[in-house]
Amino acid sequence: MTETSTETYETLYTRLQETVAQLEVGNLPLAEALALYEQGVQLAAACQRLLDSAELRVQQLQSDQPDDQ
Repeated sequence: MTETSTETYETLYTRLQETVAQLEVGNLPLAEALALYEQGVQLAAACQRLLDSAELRVQQLQSDQPDDQ
């Protein structure tokens, strides 16, 4: 799998959707299906890291706001 650290969430999510679609079609040799599954797990983890980072950023921004807003 290519480097995911510089890819956007949207790009990673699209790649994940494509991977899932390939797996859902079926008729893949076991080794290829396993490789696609592994790729999907890695893509899902990368997406989750970006979502976690975005959530933390939102929480930090909210905590920086005065209480009267």
